[in-house]
Amino acid sequence: MLKIWGRVNSVNVKKVLWCVDELGLPYERIDAGMQFGVVDTPEYRRMNPNGLVPTMDDNGFVVWESHPIVRYLAAKHGAGTLWPADLRQRADSDRWMDWAYTFQASFRTVFWGLVRTPPEKRDLKAIEEGKKRCGELLAIPDQALAHKPYFIGNSLTIGDIPLGCHVHLWMRLPIERPAHPNLQRWMRVPIERPRLPNVEAWFARLCARPAYQKIVDIPLS
Repeated sequence: MLKIWGRVNSVNVKKVLWCVDELGLPYERIDAGMQFGVVDTPEYRRMNPNGLVPTMDDNGFVVWESHPIVRYLAAKHGAGTLWPADLRQRADSDRWMDWAYTFQASFRTVFWGLVRTPPEKRDLKAIEEGKKRCGELLAIPDQALAHKPYFIGNSLTIGDIPLGCHVHLWMRLPIERPAHPNLQRWMRVPIERPRLPNVEAWFARLCARPAYQKIVDIPLS
């Protein structure tokens, strides 16, 4: 049985757990990271010298970093489904997997600023800039999804998994700002996300998937 170390609210752990659930694989998950600790123990560092999550053990074969874990599991258990058989489609799915890091780099400031930082410590300028950049970046997959339900065509592949986890956070995030920058108390007004109809339709398709509902679409924390 697979062993996976990581907390359920980690976006990178979600990528792995969603993949595993789509493949129908049995696994044991061990809480690790942030409030759970574990990652700084000598035993964990022997498996993953970075002290990060997720880490996976497949009968003694240890892999860390979420994207390599997803690729490994899809290649081993999902050939022709999550792991495209066609070489060009596989390269395309790999491209979208890794492009998700481009979005993550800008979105991290927004997510951590609004969800994991107390209001009085938030860098509002950085959050506003990050939100603007995220909207600009998501126009790229919005165009790519204009004529197909998933990035590689008619079915879910590994190319959908990383960005699908990040877009969940973006779509569920309470994006707000102070009503006036000079106000010290937090009077808030909502800010609308830019309309991205193809990304929104893709997100709705993901939300209809049982594995996505179970693993990814959970409350933000």
